[in-house]
Amino acid sequence: MKCIDLILRNGKVYNTFLQRFEEKDIAILEDKFYYLAEQITSLEAREEIDCTGQYIIPGLIDIHMHIESSMTVPKEFSRMVIPHGVTTVVADPHEIANVLGIKGIETFISSETSLDIFYGIPSSVPSTCEVLETTGGSIGIEEVHRLLENPRVMCLGEVMNFKDLVAQEETLIQKIIKVTKEKNRFLPIEGHCPKISGLELAQFIYAGVDADHTQQTPDSIYEKITNGMFLEIQRKSLTKENVEVLINNNFYEYFALVTDDVMADHLKEGHLNEIIKQAIALGLPVEKAIYCSTYTPARRMHLNDRGLIAPGKLADFVILESLEDFKIESVYKRGKKYEGECRSPQVFPEAFYHTVQCKGAELQDFILKTDKTGKVWCRVIQIQPKGTFTKTIKKQLTIREGRIQWEESGLALLAIYERYGKNGNIAYALVDGAITEKGAIATTWAHDHHNLMVMGTSPKDMVLAQQEVLKMQGGYVVTKNEIVRARAVLNVGGIVNDGPLEVLAEDLGAVRQAMRVLGYTHDNEIMSFSTLSLPVSPEIKVTDHGLIDTKTQNLLSLEVEELNEDNC
Repeated sequence: MKCIDLILRNGKVYNTFLQRFEEKDIAILEDKFYYLAEQITSLEAREEIDCTGQYIIPGLIDIHMHIESSMTVPKEFSRMVIPHGVTTVVADPHEIANVLGIKGIETFISSETSLDIFYGIPSSVPSTCEVLETTGGSIGIEEVHRLLENPRVMCLGEVMNFKDLVAQEETLIQKIIKVTKEKNRFLPIEGHCPKISGLELAQFIYAGVDADHTQQTPDSIYEKITNGMFLEIQRKSLTKENVEVLINNNFYEYFALVTDDVMADHLKEGHLNEIIKQAIALGLPVEKAIYCSTYTPARRMHLNDRGLIAPGKLADFVILESLEDFKIESVYKRGKKYEGECRSPQVFPEAFYHTVQCKGAELQDFILKTDKTGKVWCRVIQIQPKGTFTKTIKKQLTIREGRIQWEESGLALLAIYERYGKNGNIAYALVDGAITEKGAIATTWAHDHHNLMVMGTSPKDMVLAQQEVLKMQGGYVVTKNEIVRARAVLNVGGIVNDGPLEVLAEDLGAVRQAMRVLGYTHDNEIMSFSTLSLPVSPEIKVTDHGLIDTKTQNLLSLEVEELNEDNC
């Protein structure tokens, strides 16, 4: 009689192929599932666990996420998410790549973690091009070749630049996709396709990009899936209407639940398990939610050794006390119960801690000069109360002594300082729907270029906030009435913190609350602010080069010459 390591008895075991639970015993040998039966009597085990009344599901798999979005490092991320039932992720490290290039990526990949972290090759670094945004690093053909040799690379990360993707002349992204297909024609190519439909959607898919994780509508879900796209459904796409489309069309084979971005202060409360609970609350059957957070993501990334409970598969699994609230009793990684781990600091190269190289702000930086007189019409970025999309509006502002009187307008001023010491650019935008009280917000966590961004209603507060971020070598600062009200240090590359996540989470929560006190109203204040600089997210954003129409990828002037000018 063969002696194995562990038998789980009397549990309600999730059968992936039937998509339902069955009462079974499970035998585990070393790090894999060995045998399942209604009652195992022919094997002896070194340990047995009675799982009567409990549910056993495969470990959760998140195939579209960014560790940097949690503002922490791989080891800390691993320590925090495994207790939430997540045993495998595929991370797109394009944030660290924008700051530190391939050296940043390879440093992340080399991290030893209990969590299985696979990676996508960042395909769009910078997200547009050097003419539209300045970054610290870039990813080209040479870097792609090098990363394709790494066994932990599972996909080509999200392709963002539609204009270059469909250009007549051969562009960098077209070359990257060509190289990827030549190396491994089965490697998944991920996409960033917001508000893309019709012929443009066909062009995206024709180019080889056959997945999308951006904000969806019922129509976009139906169109994209029926045109062959795999969808990665994140929190902002989880609406009752969207869930109904997935259910009514039996689309379960063609989507996975993902997180994309989870802030540090939210990560303490949950990760992919929270997305699952939200989906279930909106009507997605629990068995389908499990299927689409274990098996379909594993299959999408060709992770054929996991995502289900069956002989020979990796013994990553979660024991649930109940299905109704998805309450986790314990998590097993490679057949061993995860008992937590002591925090071991992750040390980075010294240069990673000194990446913010720009001048300190001065009051004169926030004077908007003009050669016009009287009044001027200006383009304004209007923040939406949910999501990261923006709208373009126009507003007439007063001019006195050659200066646009933005402080009297009810708008906030946003300034982007190029922070890599390359050109010293400072660009400006006016923002509606931002903050209403006297104060400022500054950060280097500005997607995706991560230059130093400061927005405020008071120049003195803006100077203080920008200079504090500069002293910290990266992070978030909120000021009000010329006093620092909250800060969160991001000392590695200006985008992540190498300390305990619990401390960072507390600091970030204080930043979030301080933003609310300034009048910032949004369902995710931090992400909303930090994506005002993302030039591939509809519809108008700003980089260190200026305002950008994200659809046409054209630079726009702050002042509107004609009232009927396009994009006003």
